[in-house]
Amino acid sequence: MLFVPGSKPERYGKALATSADMVCIDLEDSVPESGKADARTAAIAAIAEGDPRLILRINGMTTRAGLEDLLALADAAVLPALIFVPMVESAAQIAIIASVLGERTPGVVPLIETVKGLRAAHEIAGAPCVAAMMFGGGDFAAELGVALAWEPLRSARGAFVMACAGAGIPAIDVPFIALDDAEGLRSETEAAKALGFTGKAAIHPAQVDTINATFRPTAEQIAEAEEAQRVFDAAGGAAVRFNGRMLEAPIMRRYQRILAMRSKQDA
Repeated sequence: MLFVPGSKPERYGKALATSADMVCIDLEDSVPESGKADARTAAIAAIAEGDPRLILRINGMTTRAGLEDLLALADAAVLPALIFVPMVESAAQIAIIASVLGERTPGVVPLIETVKGLRAAHEIAGAPCVAAMMFGGGDFAAELGVALAWEPLRSARGAFVMACAGAGIPAIDVPFIALDDAEGLRSETEAAKALGFTGKAAIHPAQVDTINATFRPTAEQIAEAEEAQRVFDAAGGAAVRFNGRMLEAPIMRRYQRILAMRSKQDA
């Protein structure tokens, strides 16, 4: 997922021209207070053009700008497929969105960016309309007084991933902010995948290919998953030896996720 500033509508098309799965127009951190009204108008107009990859990050539900974003969406002819909501600290904030948008409520992606939000993450992840969650490392690091780096936030990321897994929803990692550190991006993306994240946000088009290459299964992984499915099916779903290891239902779930991602890539 590639973020693009809402106040820069000339960049929307450039972002969509990348290989990002989704382009998120940001109305929050990247837009100064004085520009939020114009950014909101531009974002809603762009979404109305109908590209399904174009999604939206609104301002927080405890801010005036966030409430204005929500009311503008309620009046919009077309809603994005996903709405990212920053600084979520309770399921009640998700309920407000669902109450205002009603049956038109799209998938909601809360950003968990505070200690209070992380404590409530299991409840938030299980709230109606929540389609995924994103770890907001920048604000979290600021609250803890640590660097926005992997090691200081490892335990917080682990707790976040468990909340997402418990609700059966995707976990999206915070963007890597060192734009000129390609190796650092690759290393952190691999670590996020190993920890259980299912995606990572990007803040520059140059980051997209590295993230995609890390999270998307390789041809070898797909072939192994296909063979595992064949062997497991032939065994009637019973535990069976495969490549020198025991293959049973919990292991098959990982292979099935790989096959699901293969289907998405083929589409």
